[in-house]
Amino acid sequence: MCRSTPAMRLYLDTADKTAWAEWMPSGVFCGITTNPLLAARAGLTYHQINWQDMVQIAADAGAQEFHAQVIGNETDALRFAENLYAYGASSNIDCVVKIPLNSWGISLTPKIQGLGGKTLMTACYDAKQMVTANALGADYIAPYFGRMVEAGLDAMTHMRAIHAMSSNGPCRPLIASLRSAQQMVDIAEIGHDCFTIAPAIAQDLFHNELTEAAAQEFERAAKGERK
Repeated sequence: MCRSTPAMRLYLDTADKTAWAEWMPSGVFCGITTNPLLAARAGLTYHQINWQDMVQIAADAGAQEFHAQVIGNETDALRFAENLYAYGASSNIDCVVKIPLNSWGISLTPKIQGLGGKTLMTACYDAKQMVTANALGADYIAPYFGRMVEAGLDAMTHMRAIHAMSSNGPCRPLIASLRSAQQMVDIAEIGHDCFTIAPAIAQDLFHNELTEAAAQEFERAAKGERK
């Protein structure tokens, strides 16, 4: 868990270290989330990543949590999780192991939890999967909102059900796969308070043309300038 736990918690969803350096100093983001697709988009080969360096860079950027996903067979996944937790401990950052919500991942989760670290169940497309995540005692679940919409699902109905079930267990929904800041606003309106967003969505969230114009007007007034 992040050391500071505001009601609204945001994460930066990218494996691009340049984006970490750009956005983490804002102080808005609690942590960083990654996965193999994000690593590929950042030009990284997943099995060649130096995770110890990645964790340290994330910690140096101000992240309080760092999320990375298991791949491969059970032996590989357990080794990855054990190493990630150790890197987090040495860098004073909470590392969270992401596990897919398929049969393989579900059966693997208790073994990873036995290592003593935090877990996130990822690739959630249905509210029923919140039942599984709660039953497992996972720390987080990541509903893929944007992908749900694109698959033709009634994503908001699933979001409402997931939020209702979040009081029935330890698992906190971390909403992912957002396509705009407005989607985040709509989901927050029904009670969700934990989101991971891409740098492009962060730009959308932080920017408002009227606010920019007002700030410039304040600056001109402070300098004694008139329109």
